[in-house]
Amino acid sequence: MDFVLRLRELRRLADLSQEQVANRSGVGVKTLSSFESGARIESMKVSQLQRILRVYGVTETQFFASDLETCLGDDGSTKLIPRSEKMNALPVHVRRALIERFELMIESASLAVNDHVASTRAINPAQPGYRSFSP
Repeated sequence: MDFVLRLRELRRLADLSQEQVANRSGVGVKTLSSFESGARIESMKVSQLQRILRVYGVTETQFFASDLETCLGDDGSTKLIPRSEKMNALPVHVRRALIERFELMIESASLAVNDHVASTRAINPAQPGYRSFSP
């Protein structure tokens, strides 16, 4: 994966807009856009790259690794999962198992929140999306 694609993919994986990354990194929106399009990638300063990567929670070493996906999720998942030094020290098969468990926990929590929101809307007329269930 080339440099420009890595920048775009990291932002997509973090589920952030260019404006959000610009605000958090201090790099201008137009500048960030020109980096992601490749138009001005040659003028990028190291400090700009470092600030952008900090927003994504990725080190320069991870970003420039030959296999960025390995740094983000050894199973090739498209989710940005924070990694600690202790986790990096674990064998690959153990990290994969942990990532699978984390994803299951996140999915379960998301379903529980969605169910709660749906049930709240069904019984609370003041809530947007309220539906009456009268016979």
